[in-house]
Amino acid sequence: MDTNNSYHHRVIKLVIGILPFYLFTFLPLNAQFRINMGEDSPLRKLQIAEMAISNLYVDSVNEQKLVEDAIRGMLEKLDPHSSYSTPKEVKEMNEPLQGSFEGIGVQFNMVEDTLLVIQPVTDGPSERVGIIAGDRIVTVNDTAIAGVKMSKEEIMKRLRGPKGTKVVLGIVRHGIDDRLSFTVIRDRIPVKTVDAAYMIRPGIGYIRIGSFGATTHEEFCERFTALKQQGMTSLVLDLQENGGGYLQSAAQIANEFLGEGDLIVYTDGLRTKRQEYKADGKGIFKEGKLIILVDSYTASAAEIVSGAVQDNDRGTIVGRRTFGKGLVQRPIDLPDGSMIRLTISHYFTPSGRCIQKPYEKGKQKDYAEDMLHRVKSGELMSADSIHFADSLKCYTLKEHRVVYGGGGIMPDEFVPLDTTKYTPFHRKLAAKAILINANLRYVDQHRQELKQRYATFADFRQQFEIPQTVIDGIIAEGEKQNIKPKDEAELQKTLPYLRTQLKALVARDLWTMDEYFAIINEQNDIVLQALKLL
Repeated sequence: MDTNNSYHHRVIKLVIGILPFYLFTFLPLNAQFRINMGEDSPLRKLQIAEMAISNLYVDSVNEQKLVEDAIRGMLEKLDPHSSYSTPKEVKEMNEPLQGSFEGIGVQFNMVEDTLLVIQPVTDGPSERVGIIAGDRIVTVNDTAIAGVKMSKEEIMKRLRGPKGTKVVLGIVRHGIDDRLSFTVIRDRIPVKTVDAAYMIRPGIGYIRIGSFGATTHEEFCERFTALKQQGMTSLVLDLQENGGGYLQSAAQIANEFLGEGDLIVYTDGLRTKRQEYKADGKGIFKEGKLIILVDSYTASAAEIVSGAVQDNDRGTIVGRRTFGKGLVQRPIDLPDGSMIRLTISHYFTPSGRCIQKPYEKGKQKDYAEDMLHRVKSGELMSADSIHFADSLKCYTLKEHRVVYGGGGIMPDEFVPLDTTKYTPFHRKLAAKAILINANLRYVDQHRQELKQRYATFADFRQQFEIPQTVIDGIIAEGEKQNIKPKDEAELQKTLPYLRTQLKALVARDLWTMDEYFAIINEQNDIVLQALKLL
């Protein structure tokens, strides 16, 4: 299966201090337990085993790791989403969902062992002192970070720090011989979860949500209002590749589309009471055509929104069957800052569907390979290969259409995956970062020239084409790494999408993610099908 779009979307969202993270849906409740430590208690048995190992074992042991391994061992025998995270992992996962972190505020990428600033965060601490796109950060507080093979994690550790603290950055700027020095006062940096919003056609707005965090609802309403002022009457909400996030955030977004009293989602578990989320009737888009885009990586909180809209017959779901995560995790904080995320209930769509896909406890590998099974079964290419048992049949609440539970949200309009769009040659070039590095070098060398030539994005979109020299450079670099098309036919099949992809990346670097998606979406079959329906 091709994941090139996913790869580039992740790369272009890198911000100082943000690492790749796994999104989860959870109910933040304080854990309260009554612990039985009697002679027959399993906990007593576990405690004796740990004490015996730490006091009697022939070699030295790491007690902390022993306990962590024991916790992981227990959780691995449960469902696929119950898990343990170290204090460091907890911090890395929570920051993107919480909507901000503390740092210098630049989007960046690494080019030839040097940190290249893609864009400073608008009105962030770096932009305020004069750091601009294209700058290379080579020193931090007189310590070299360029050309010394320092890991990205170590670089970020040096750049990040508490709000109000100072960091001195050594900058190399194109066209200036002397190294520049900037003193940046770290600040709170917002983490955006709405990736893009723009008018995709006259009267049709497009909003893409990358994940559901603490600020998603506020971001959505702000971007929605701006599109409304531009004449939007219909909305395409893109949840492709959205891995989920906060359940409450998803409920807030669904609330904007539904009528008063409409059920959004409910959760229920063996030891947790049923909890319902209903619309309050104050939504900002209760009327008007609505299409939601989904794919195989649309999961969790994103499935809540999709299921609520589908079951209430409020809009049309377009794309491919979603991931199928219908389990709710509760965070249990441990004394050292680590965390257990324990599954406590299922969530159900308004029609009563549990969309959690099947799994066997303890068989994590089979669960993880579900996407591979979907590819082999032909599901991504044809909806006819998907079969649901009659026992899973439910009905939408207003029009009484048949929908099925037991494994994700099945779209109303299925769009097959075009496996011919991405050739093996293209996938290998992307996997080795040859494309992204070629784009970064090109923009770095021609940024001022491009800005002068294309005063507006409309001019750029209509007139700009990727120079053949860039394409030739990519092919030559591929050959150096033993990546070649198998024949001339594969090369010619690769070039059209490759040029579009590179043009979108250049647009991103000159403007924003809105412009990136404005170009790349014209090659997205799911987006184009939505536009046909509208």
